[in-house]
Amino acid sequence: MGNKMATYNKYKSFLFFIKKYKVTELVPPQELKEVFSKFTGGGLYMSTEQLYQFLVEHQSEDNLTLSDSEKIVDKVLLLRRTHTESVCVDQSREREITLDDIFRFLLLDDFNGPLKNEVHHDMSAPLSHYFIYTGHNSYLTGNQLSSDCSEEPIIKALQRGVRVIELDLWPTSNKDDIKVVHGWTLTNPVSPIKCLESIKKYGFVASQYPVIITIEDHLTKELRPKFAEMATQIFGEMLYYPQPNCLSEFPSPESLKNRVIISTKPPKERFESNRIKDNSNYPVMDGSGDSSSDESSGKVSPDSTSEVEIKGANGRDRDEGETCASCECDKRLYQVCSPDYKSLITIHNKKLKGSLKDKLKTDGELRRLSWSETTLEKASESHGTDIIRFTQKNILRVYPRATRVKSSNFKPHIGWMYGAQMVAFNMQGLGKSLWLMQGMFRANGGCGYVKKPEILMQKLQCDNDFVPTRIMPVKKTLKVKIYMGHGWSLDFSPTHFDMFSPPDFYIKVRIVGMPADIAKKKTKVITDNWFPVWDEEFEFPLTVPEIALLQIQVKDKDQGKDDFAGQTCLPVSELKLGFRSVPLYNEKGEQFKSVKLLMRFQFE
Repeated sequence: MGNKMATYNKYKSFLFFIKKYKVTELVPPQELKEVFSKFTGGGLYMSTEQLYQFLVEHQSEDNLTLSDSEKIVDKVLLLRRTHTESVCVDQSREREITLDDIFRFLLLDDFNGPLKNEVHHDMSAPLSHYFIYTGHNSYLTGNQLSSDCSEEPIIKALQRGVRVIELDLWPTSNKDDIKVVHGWTLTNPVSPIKCLESIKKYGFVASQYPVIITIEDHLTKELRPKFAEMATQIFGEMLYYPQPNCLSEFPSPESLKNRVIISTKPPKERFESNRIKDNSNYPVMDGSGDSSSDESSGKVSPDSTSEVEIKGANGRDRDEGETCASCECDKRLYQVCSPDYKSLITIHNKKLKGSLKDKLKTDGELRRLSWSETTLEKASESHGTDIIRFTQKNILRVYPRATRVKSSNFKPHIGWMYGAQMVAFNMQGLGKSLWLMQGMFRANGGCGYVKKPEILMQKLQCDNDFVPTRIMPVKKTLKVKIYMGHGWSLDFSPTHFDMFSPPDFYIKVRIVGMPADIAKKKTKVITDNWFPVWDEEFEFPLTVPEIALLQIQVKDKDQGKDDFAGQTCLPVSELKLGFRSVPLYNEKGEQFKSVKLLMRFQFE
């Protein structure tokens, strides 16, 4: 390890007695010794050529060259000099490395991490072919009812690679300006200019691929041109304008690099039909075409049986299918859209009339639907194939249900396994669901766009085609071996986990993905040790490994609630094989400086 560790940890016990706990230096696992011996032919030293063979054949480093191996040897020798006070090496073996050398090297996650660091998916397909890192109410600093609105959460989200930012636009009290706020709540507003300028400044720090702004539009027809002018002035050439002709498919992330695109519901003007306008039974329509009276009173039309949801004027989520009474007369509407505003909209949030199957039709204009998590769960029970077919060409956004006032999140794989591109998350909400979201978008170099697996893009002919709930044959088995962990003694105080002894670490390992692939495992508890060695292996049969996530959580066993000691989540399809140094993260998803696990990944 190279850390200068004392032979014993000393802790004060009851009655002021001092208790000593022996500290064991980490040593290479037996399996690494065997692999080292295999590639050295039983020798004590590994040459540059043998190191190259080890990295290519055992570690599956496909793009490595012999020249790269020379640079790795330089790094290994530097590590040796850093961690060894005096080095006595035969001149003839000066550039050959030992078992301890390779062990120290394998503990470095900057080279030997579990995932590729670069973008490697095909980025030339339409936007509908990708899962996209999506925020929900991106401007909120805390809960959904009383927290402040600010540009700061937007900045943090963009710095982490989030690609979809949601803004709720409302008129100010005097109706002559625009504010960003969670409507009909006690949240404090923020200026849209601050939000847009933050998107411009930080939008492409973590990724070059497009930032999508989803707008919940509550503006009047007079304020829409004002927002359009605001956006065009701030973004300039960064703002993407869609072609006026009807697209057969969305543009690709590659073609939209460093561009900002807007998605919202096309605006509607007031009724132009005198018969409707004069009928006092129909509520007056505001500029967005939504009935403020029906939405605030909670009334819905007689045919509001669809589960498709949007947000209502009261700031809470509600079904797109729960149309107001005036929407019965949509055929008698004469819609006049604000041309400058509408010209900015690349992805139209639109619904169709009729049954849920009708609303999921794929012919006609490209569009986006917005559903709540509850809606998706209900719709998937009877229309799973229709949803997958819809998301092959169009975009589905799924957001947390309205009752999640504390900004908690739902299980995101419920959306992904039906092809939903925009699974919208409260980035300020902590917990396992957020870890899954962060884990999914560690894929593809962390660029915020992950290509959907082929199984979700194959042509579906009938209702007997692929459905996620149907059990399929095992495609491959993932073998996960956990050797050891280290770094807690550097990142935590000696009494962080226990006042009177070193921690008692154990690991929870689980697979999240298709229902048939979900599994949970747990290691034994290693007591009183800052440098735990588990040396345990688990096997996970997978039917759809392309959408599976490997979630790892380390805990300190306690008499009461076990203490959190680190977590990570890794996309299974992206795992690099062989021995890997796996960095752990805190509850917010921020990487610890030193805490890591040494693991091995294999597929059979």
